[in-house]
Amino acid sequence: MAVVSRSAVCALALGLVLTSTSAFSLSNSGTKSVGSPSRSAFNVIGRASANTNEQSSSRSWSALRMSAEVEYDFDVAVIGCGVGGHGAALHSRAQNLKTAVFAGNDVGGTCVNRGCVPSKALLAASGRVREMQDSAHLGEFGIELEGTVKFDRAKIAAHAKNLANRVKGNLEASLVGLGVDVVEGRGALTGNPHEVKDEATGKVYTARDIILAPGSIPFVPPGITVDEKTVYTSDGALELGSVPEWVAIVGSGYIGLEFSDVYTALGSEVTFIEALPNIMPTFDKEIAKLAERMLIRDRAIDFRTGVFASEVIPGILGEKPVTIKMIDAETKEHVETLEVDACMVATGRVPNTANMGLEDAGIETQRGFVAVDETMKVLSKHGDEGEVIPNVYCIGDANGKMMLAHAASAQGISAIENICGRAHVVNHDAVPAACFTHPEIAMVGPTEEQAIVLAEKEGWTLGKSQGNFRANSKALAELEGNGIAKVLYNKDNGKVVAVHIIGIHAADLIQECANAVSAGTTVKELSMMVHTHPTLCEVLDEAFKGAVGMSGH
Repeated sequence: MAVVSRSAVCALALGLVLTSTSAFSLSNSGTKSVGSPSRSAFNVIGRASANTNEQSSSRSWSALRMSAEVEYDFDVAVIGCGVGGHGAALHSRAQNLKTAVFAGNDVGGTCVNRGCVPSKALLAASGRVREMQDSAHLGEFGIELEGTVKFDRAKIAAHAKNLANRVKGNLEASLVGLGVDVVEGRGALTGNPHEVKDEATGKVYTARDIILAPGSIPFVPPGITVDEKTVYTSDGALELGSVPEWVAIVGSGYIGLEFSDVYTALGSEVTFIEALPNIMPTFDKEIAKLAERMLIRDRAIDFRTGVFASEVIPGILGEKPVTIKMIDAETKEHVETLEVDACMVATGRVPNTANMGLEDAGIETQRGFVAVDETMKVLSKHGDEGEVIPNVYCIGDANGKMMLAHAASAQGISAIENICGRAHVVNHDAVPAACFTHPEIAMVGPTEEQAIVLAEKEGWTLGKSQGNFRANSKALAELEGNGIAKVLYNKDNGKVVAVHIIGIHAADLIQECANAVSAGTTVKELSMMVHTHPTLCEVLDEAFKGAVGMSGH
């Protein structure tokens, strides 16, 4: 039985054509594969011709052209099953497209199995320990605890593992429940158009459109030896195999900050090793200064900046220390050697694009990143000379546009929209991000430093307004009055450009701001919207009102 053509399927999704659903319930043995086209058929097309083809394709769907020129095993094949690949697959099925996911035995990907999800479990458990150990804070509530607060490291680790497995199971169930074909092996391009090879079995499948969603892996700089026991990446850290007395964390970004929160709550001393001149270099500078005071100075944390960890030699737990040699980031001269109990490498991530047939398909990567246009179509190379590779898309960490799980999901949905002829572009300026420390940090849009440059370049005036947690009734009730919400906006048209928050539940508060950026809402409009009292979101209300000369108190 042949699979119905994509044009017919997209028409089905629009409710314009009715056809038997049996066309979507093919077994592998019943799926017809076509002969492999010649390699020359994989020639790239220019961007201009690609736009023309998109318009032509869209018109053909509108005309409900039902005849399929080629029969494929699937309408859409997704290589990778992290949050991005999963989101693409679900949206593909919502359009009644016959869909396969090549999971690589890793449903949920990094986020669910080795990232966002289990780390939140560790942060939740260690956060409880921190709260109960803070006798002064509890005393202000009139609460006293007798004895010492104890925790079971193995059970905390098990909580993280169990949560990851539960969420992974939910994702698997949603795929199966919606009729997505899950191929357990890792998928790779063959060099022939429309083909994906299951590396586990060697079987080749065909698909009208292919979405690359391979995700990323931890980056380990040269000179650092990882054994995932005493020197480890975030993958090993999430196992929480031990709580070292003294741990060095190479890198002070999101991942490093979150794990410093976990380790210090459980009793470790932490030393950050940062190559750039300032700690937390990717954060808004004002927020970073507040974070240094709130998350570092009052804890068992120190840091070295402007130095590289040029060599890291693993030790033996309880027997031999980890040796870390540091050099000056500019002169490259040796400056210090540390001996610590453990070292976590939190120096970012790189695309997991090796050995998946990209070169055979005419796709050149840059440091592993795949070039894409704004509609997620893959380009043959980075730069102006890159041309569209027909029917191939790339989403998530592998394209480097924004290495966040929810951004990958949004890109996956966007790719499906474009596959179905409905032009869509993700507004990455409206995608929020958060660091789940205690208290949290969250942001959407550029930093203040970047916004100043942007305003000058584009010719508009930057405005700034601030709300404070110390003036918020709910925050004070929680004895969590530290923190601010900073709103950056375009004074000429009133639209919100960016928001940066540090304070209790900042990760939840940022969504209102992201929605405002996405919708182009003005600070005047936001200032007149009613916020529930007493809630933390009134910190934002204060900032919005302040932007237009109103008082929130």
